[in-house]
Amino acid sequence: MAKQGNAGRRGGRSHQRKIKGQQTLDARQHANSRRKRTPVDPQAAFAALESRLRAQYGDETAAVIVEGYRAERPVTLRANTLKTTPDAVRAALEEAGIACQKVPWSPDALIIEGAREDAVRALPLYERGDVYLQSLSSMVPPLVLSPGPGDAVLDMAAAPGGKTTQMAALSGGQAQITACERSAPRAERLRFNLERQGAGRVSVLVQDARRLDPFFRFGKILLDAPCSGSGTVSAERAAGAAEEGMPADDAAEGGSSAAVAWKTGFSEELLSNCVRTQAGLLRKALELLPPGGELVYSTCSILPEENELLVQRVLEEAAQGARPQGKKGARGRSRGLDAADAPMGPIRADIVPIDPARFPGMPLLPCGLEGALCIRPSELYEGFFVCHLRRR
Repeated sequence: MAKQGNAGRRGGRSHQRKIKGQQTLDARQHANSRRKRTPVDPQAAFAALESRLRAQYGDETAAVIVEGYRAERPVTLRANTLKTTPDAVRAALEEAGIACQKVPWSPDALIIEGAREDAVRALPLYERGDVYLQSLSSMVPPLVLSPGPGDAVLDMAAAPGGKTTQMAALSGGQAQITACERSAPRAERLRFNLERQGAGRVSVLVQDARRLDPFFRFGKILLDAPCSGSGTVSAERAAGAAEEGMPADDAAEGGSSAAVAWKTGFSEELLSNCVRTQAGLLRKALELLPPGGELVYSTCSILPEENELLVQRVLEEAAQGARPQGKKGARGRSRGLDAADAPMGPIRADIVPIDPARFPGMPLLPCGLEGALCIRPSELYEGFFVCHLRRR
């Protein structure tokens, strides 16, 4: 396997200069890249999603999924081991009169009993950054990637920073992490969370990760891709607005109430936009990996178009050295290609099977990609897809 401590071909200092040099241009690119939000009627969106679920999983499993959507999920959080210990967090919660229970597959994760987020946010341990409010499902991708001291890590869609700070904690603060976020306002929120969580060795790059220069190399990459949010449906949340590339774990709070709603809504247009974005990001991630490098691709979706079907298609195209076609100019030359569409030679990667026994008690859905996990929405879990890849 390639050495993990070198994030670029020219060494650490050059790597940092390259990152800083791109940020001004990247911020300007972002200003021109945002798309208008298209309002989505929550009831019509849910009806369309439910129809897809029945077609994909059958009536019985679809009914169980909908039951999971309607369940009132408890607050879950992660003890920030960069600043404290899980034992200290449990003691502080107990002193505040808040009960909690452990999670069998993570010593840092806790399930809050009988209290909502506001009660946790009011505690000094939250203000200090000793904890991070995070769904159980979203803790899984960093655990699968398992970054360690000295690893050069890329988080391709990092804001608001839950998984970024989790990876920093997993490495004991010793991994060299580049956190990529194309939205300047969301990048500011990311920086705020990094500072509060004490994740010092993280470089924030305001950039669409699809446009990263191919000179970069990262031994480990986390791609928690923007998605339709079909795994995050909850009766507790208000309907949001669909936007390509808006990660479901950072959608705006508020909006009109609905019997069943979720953070991004659903439409065929949204799904199509998400799939295009996901494919470009996954192709770029494969390009940035050295031989032996590892990648975790995840979404908070349970639709195969965004998950196993997309991974299979991109892996097949990459192995063939697929060259996306841009628009033809007046002289027959290809134009309109950016770094996401740039030609690349054959790249081959294998699936690293994730053992479900590593996550006891986690509800799973049937998955068409052997070795990947598709987490079923339930009273404890949001729907999530996780796939572990290694480049040959």
